[in-house]
Amino acid sequence: MNIWIAIGVTFVGCYLVKLAGLLVPAGALERPLVRRMAALLPVALLAALTAQQAFADGRVLVLDAKAAGLAAAAVALLLRAPFLVVIAAAVAVTAGLRALTG
Repeated sequence: MNIWIAIGVTFVGCYLVKLAGLLVPAGALERPLVRRMAALLPVALLAALTAQQAFADGRVLVLDAKAAGLAAAAVALLLRAPFLVVIAAAVAVTAGLRALTG
C-alpha cells in the first residue's frame, strides 16, 4: 500500500509543479535573468548528473572504467568527432577496461 501512496504523492506533486509553471505571468518569464537561468539550468543539471554517475559509487568517489569512458568521449569531442563516434569511443574504452580489470 505504501507504494501507491508514494505514486499518488508523486502524481500530485508533478501536477502542482506543472500548474505552477502555467500560472507564472508571461512578463516574469521575459526578464533577462530568468531567460539566462532557463538556458543554463538544464546544462548544469545534466553536468551534475553525468559527474555523479561517472565518479560516484554510493557515497564514495571512484575512478573506474566509467570515468575513462567519459574521458575518451571528451577527447573525441575535442577532436570534433561525430556524435556516434563519441559514443562508440566511450563504449569501447569502458568495455575494454572492464574486460581487462573484471
